[in-house]
Amino acid sequence: MKRLKLIASLMIVSFVFTSCNDDNNDGSNVLPVESKMVTNLPALQTTDYTQSPPVTSGTFTGFSFKTGEIVTDSSWDIAFRGTTILVNGGAKIGGLTDEPERTGDAALAVMTGTFGDVVVAPADAASYSQDATGAYALPTGSDNGWYNYAGPPTHLISPLAGKVIVVRTVDGNYAKMEIISYYKDNDPSDADNARHFTFNYVYNPNVGDKNIQ
Repeated sequence: MKRLKLIASLMIVSFVFTSCNDDNNDGSNVLPVESKMVTNLPALQTTDYTQSPPVTSGTFTGFSFKTGEIVTDSSWDIAFRGTTILVNGGAKIGGLTDEPERTGDAALAVMTGTFGDVVVAPADAASYSQDATGAYALPTGSDNGWYNYAGPPTHLISPLAGKVIVVRTVDGNYAKMEIISYYKDNDPSDADNARHFTFNYVYNPNVGDKNIQ
């Protein structure tokens, strides 16, 4: 009788243990994908035109997709100053004043399509780029990366349609972003409104999961 009770007890423990394992694998611990907008993120800079060539300076504004906020430590995924966007992976470009150190392994890819159509981050590692000496992961200059520069007399900076930036973050998560405006409150009528980014982004908090819809 004692032996039968022992066997029965072991079966109950085994059942409970198996049930717990099943509960942990039912997807209940998968976090929902986040969709947010950032408005008027400052990307301020100053340029000294008394020097030849002119020297641009100013602290890059770091942004973390994990927190959805500006960060001032090494946890940044991308960083903004003027029209320049850096990624926290690779190496310093060189020749930039106030350039932050790359302490992570973040990378980015520029995809063509509507924001809603880009639903999965590229699986191929070769699709992603990191900053390197003399080269930006996200190209700079008009029509090269994310924007068009109209030139005089308006000097308007306009985001390129159909360009979606996919980021592999410093934590190994994936996000996508589309830049909506380079001007505070989306108002380019005042030159002082420039260098303020508004963008939409989708962030997947599940490490390694490439779903970004």
